[in-house]
Amino acid sequence: MKKLISALMLATALVAPGLAMARDITIETTMVRYSGHAAYVAVYLTKPDGSYDSTLWVAGRKTKYYRDLPGWISAASTGGQITLDGITGASVGSGETLTVHADLADTLLDAGYQIHVDTAVENGFQFSDDAVIDLNSAPATVSGTGYVSKIAIGL
Repeated sequence: MKKLISALMLATALVAPGLAMARDITIETTMVRYSGHAAYVAVYLTKPDGSYDSTLWVAGRKTKYYRDLPGWISAASTGGQITLDGITGASVGSGETLTVHADLADTLLDAGYQIHVDTAVENGFQFSDDAVIDLNSAPATVSGTGYVSKIAIGL
């Protein structure tokens, strides 16, 4: 009997991680056409209660300009520090599209999580929540309010 229980526990331990599958989500942020410098863009995830969950991508390499993304920076920094290992890239120019791939757990889909995009341009404007889209299991597109023309999610 003990061997049977041990075997069942081992089988459960091997199968359970597979139940929390991750899915590759593609987030495409298309910028409007404007004159001026390329935009700094932060793409991040919030929980159903609106609190910050994680940063998915930051476009713009010079960290001194991250302060120009005040919505994201205040949510993402803890104790004045922020860690962005491997999730940064070049800023995004007028009319260009930023494509971000993120492995997100299936349990986040249709659970009230949202993807936010904040933007800022040197000698231009700053837009917290330039675009916000629900993280759903169906593909969706939403228009932005500033430098973002549209944001689309594909599964």
